[in-house]
Amino acid sequence: MEKFGSPVTMKDLPLSERPYEKCEREGAENLSDAELLAILLQSGTRKETAVELARRLLMQNPEKNLSGLAKMNFKRLISVNGIGRVKAVKLLSAFELMKRLSREGFGERLTLQDPASIAEYYMQRLRFLSVEEVHVAFFNTKCIFLGEKRLSVGTVNSSLISPREIFIEALFREAVGIILVHNHPSGDPTASREDIHLTAQVAQAGRMLDIRLLDHIIIGDNRYFSFKESGCSPF
Repeated sequence: MEKFGSPVTMKDLPLSERPYEKCEREGAENLSDAELLAILLQSGTRKETAVELARRLLMQNPEKNLSGLAKMNFKRLISVNGIGRVKAVKLLSAFELMKRLSREGFGERLTLQDPASIAEYYMQRLRFLSVEEVHVAFFNTKCIFLGEKRLSVGTVNSSLISPREIFIEALFREAVGIILVHNHPSGDPTASREDIHLTAQVAQAGRMLDIRLLDHIIIGDNRYFSFKESGCSPF
């Protein structure tokens, strides 16, 4: 019966269509998104090749591209026919490596005067998330990046984010300036009423401790919003 059939493998493809061989001949940069994914997947289903499975996987997310795929969590991935535990873990690991590579060594080059560099540092990590995360970056008197901390996961709500927690950490690191960063899963980085309220609340608390809130940056889908650049900051 069909259920006992073996998955279609790369060897079942014509030699000219095998992603491994094409990568060797032409370089990875010349492979399509589906072909690159197929190499990670290794095998398809009983009815389709790994390349065909990869194409279907790319189409089974709202954005129908790699960005949409990168936003899928483990539970959503294994809900796709043909994607089991091993394939899902491989995909999640590949996207996590991509995020880490994008920020490797970047912290040393972050500057307070350039919101774009802060946004770039956080972009690949936050733009694919399906929920909001709030982070804070710490800087010293010489504008050197001292590190960061994730404050919350879920939603940007001032009642869930404690200025006390932010400034205890800032004092511990001997920071004199902080930058708030969070993402909008919708992809639109426009500041909401809650974002504006949170910014004002943290800025006010910082003035009392002589630790300045230097900016609040909102990450969208390859776009960002900076309160400092917009000119509407309460700093």
